[in-house]
Amino acid sequence: MGAAIRHELSRRALLGLATGFAAGARAAEPARFLRIGTGSVSGTYYPIGQLVAEIISNPPGSRPCERGGDCGVPGLVAVVQSSDGSIANIRAIESGEVESGFAQSDTTFAAWTGVGPFADAAARRIRAFANLYPESVHLVARAGAGIATVRDLVGRTVSLDRDGSGTQADALLILDAFGIDETMIQVERLGAADAIDSLAAGAIDAFFVIAGWPAAGVAELADAGLIVLVPVVGPEVEALLERNPFFALDRIPAGVYRDLPSVETVSVGAQWLVAAELEESLVYDIAVAFWRPEARAILDDGHPKGRSIRLETALDGVAIPLHPGAARFYREAGLLP
Repeated sequence: MGAAIRHELSRRALLGLATGFAAGARAAEPARFLRIGTGSVSGTYYPIGQLVAEIISNPPGSRPCERGGDCGVPGLVAVVQSSDGSIANIRAIESGEVESGFAQSDTTFAAWTGVGPFADAAARRIRAFANLYPESVHLVARAGAGIATVRDLVGRTVSLDRDGSGTQADALLILDAFGIDETMIQVERLGAADAIDSLAAGAIDAFFVIAGWPAAGVAELADAGLIVLVPVVGPEVEALLERNPFFALDRIPAGVYRDLPSVETVSVGAQWLVAAELEESLVYDIAVAFWRPEARAILDDGHPKGRSIRLETALDGVAIPLHPGAARFYREAGLLP
């Protein structure tokens, strides 16, 4: 894969480990780690991953949940890892570097069917756990650069995100729908954090990022009055959706980013994938912990996109096999026959 995944323990996991080690003799079960591949720390996957880790972790020696009952899966420590995004996370699951990760619905389907970035080898170790929330395409342009439409990118310096990222794959599809190929722009391949810094420094004119709003790095640029959001609209989008049904029409509301109006765009689903070889009982227990009513407050209060993570939409857009443990849970919940 591209850049090596950087290992970062979530704050809650670290605190839980400290509690567990201090409690030593009280630990009734051995610690088990579940690595979750997310994305750039300036995007949405990473903070959502921290919430997920908080919900499902219950390190050895942990005290009972304040809201009653155990928090998470007994003995489980979920570890949040930043990465290059969807494609990198899928490849990391395939190689055994992580046990789970987040990926865009379009990338997940491409991986399973062996097309696009996965044309050399389909990903067969991935299984679906849940659809989480819609991810909006943000086309971010430097304020004052005169970029008001997708076609205004011609002749400009544009970051399409890192090689191997789902954002880059979708950015190329969008550009193609508008009749723009890579020879018509000055292409940069920067991760979200580097693209944000480069745009702030005036080194690039625009960049693509696909994330649930608000994306932290985009919000920082908006707070500084440095950007506009470019709409992805028009008959070209109708053709884009016809050819690529994993896209959906979307809107980033006014006020999500300071002083920026509502903007029409497209979105894909953010999905949580797990490795096929994980035990059915473990994945089932993770589902029970993740979807328990007490976890609602953590999702709702932790991030705006956390409010979009709902049991009733957990299977929306899932086009690859569910992990048996997840399927068992959704069957009991009445979402599967």
